[in-house]
Amino acid sequence: MQIDRTIAGTHSGVFASLVHGLEIEFGEGAGQALAQRFIEAEESDFLWDARVSERWLGGYECLDADEGVELDRVAVIGRLGCRWFAATVIVNGDGEAVGLIARRDFARRRAAEQAYARAH
Repeated sequence: MQIDRTIAGTHSGVFASLVHGLEIEFGEGAGQALAQRFIEAEESDFLWDARVSERWLGGYECLDADEGVELDRVAVIGRLGCRWFAATVIVNGDGEAVGLIARRDFARRRAAEQAYARAH
């Protein structure tokens, strides 16, 4: 499987940049723990920014969405910190992540690629 490296951001740089910025603001040692809390709170955004490849899966119907708002399900694969992930993200028409349907983490890239290939 070919990974598209032209997608936004660098796959491992998202987490490292977040930790670095938090350590500047709150001191060395605080960055790692605070980064985890930020990621948990804004998980779909961080997974979207850390993706190295994406694949459109289809539309997403949401009863809470405003009328006229189109949402899509998109499979993504990427790396956040030292773990690979495969996830299904809900994306709006502006290309912004607005939610998360599923996420699996993997120690190895190959396992994440296999999960990404099976996403539907």
